[in-house]
Amino acid sequence: MKKLDTLCVQAGYTPKSGDPRVVPIVQSTTFYYEKASELADLFDLKADGYFYTRLANPTVDALEKKLCALDGGTVAIATASGMSATLLAILNVCGAGDNVVASRAIYGGSYNLFSVTLPKYGIECRFFDPDDTKENIEKLVDDKTRVIFAETIANPTIVVLDFDKLADIAKRNKVLFMVDNTLVTPVLCRPLDFGANVVIYSSSKYLDGHAVALGGVIVDGGNFDFSATDRYQEFLVPDESYHGLVYSSLGKTAFGVKCRVQMMRDLGAIMSPENAFLTNLGMETLALRMERHSENARKVAEFLEKHPKVEWVKHASLENNPYHGLAMRYMPKGQGGMMSFGVAGGSKKAAEFMEKLEMIAIVTHVADSRSCVLHPASTTHRQLSSADLEAIGIKDNLIRLSVGIENVDDIIADIEQALASI
Repeated sequence: MKKLDTLCVQAGYTPKSGDPRVVPIVQSTTFYYEKASELADLFDLKADGYFYTRLANPTVDALEKKLCALDGGTVAIATASGMSATLLAILNVCGAGDNVVASRAIYGGSYNLFSVTLPKYGIECRFFDPDDTKENIEKLVDDKTRVIFAETIANPTIVVLDFDKLADIAKRNKVLFMVDNTLVTPVLCRPLDFGANVVIYSSSKYLDGHAVALGGVIVDGGNFDFSATDRYQEFLVPDESYHGLVYSSLGKTAFGVKCRVQMMRDLGAIMSPENAFLTNLGMETLALRMERHSENARKVAEFLEKHPKVEWVKHASLENNPYHGLAMRYMPKGQGGMMSFGVAGGSKKAAEFMEKLEMIAIVTHVADSRSCVLHPASTTHRQLSSADLEAIGIKDNLIRLSVGIENVDDIIADIEQALASI
């Protein structure tokens, strides 16, 4: 297998003689065929090809194949956003009466989806502290549990996932283990290598890398045997809405195919060809960028750790960080550019600090080439109660800092002058 940095550039698209060297934007909703039988074979999954962009498109397909190659998966599905990727992946295996067991340390949008929206449709979510014991977490799993969900590095609390602990629970109970790998990407960590079954991305972040293309990706690891348990009945009985197909019979592509021909067919949250083109283009430099993001973040964290106006810093590169050991086990090449820290003086001083920054911008985004900050408690997580914020570790002085790929001396200088002015 080629190295990951080569796959970032080359995987997903192989032009034939006379074809465009760069993946073209196929901006068409539909595709032409001469024979009705050709189209029928596509609908019956007897042939590969495209018939309607809501289900598949050549530009989107190139991106999906690249993510499959990088993560080591069998099927990838590019979606309209990271949230739609999470929703489609959950609905692919959950219905009314089922439950999800999820880490409390997850992105605020995901937390809201699990705690507020999904329960309205009869899907319960049971949250656990990611630092809790295996025994206590496993108590939440019952015969209606369909997914164990967590993030490799949690946004914004920077908790590092203990893959071995959750993978063991999932394997022993024959439950699907789903991981959001947005903040490290497959360049720094491949969750499928550590027991995950499905990987989720908000491709709007590091995969794109330039804050220009909204999107998400679901990667089927192909390593969950749906025929070995009666927990997932929809995979074991014929789907009369899709020609009586029994998804478990597809083996390593069962989850991905069902997600495309059933979930994407009905919910329609596909990534646009133009956004797929831009994301694919951004991914060509992914390996280079993740190395720079990680190195810059390590140096910034070391600076903040020593500053008298900073109460605490969370980045797993720091040797005194409680998750440093896990980070070295699962992502030794780097831990990405995301960190959080607390400014002395509470939320008021946190706001003052952010407003004094000159180069680093206040934006509702993370994980692109430009450094940026946000105050989660009053923005991305403001829909949560004070109790919920406390439960997931978001303090009122927490600043989320996404360290970009600028010269690290300039990043530190901007932070230093802002801290000096408060």
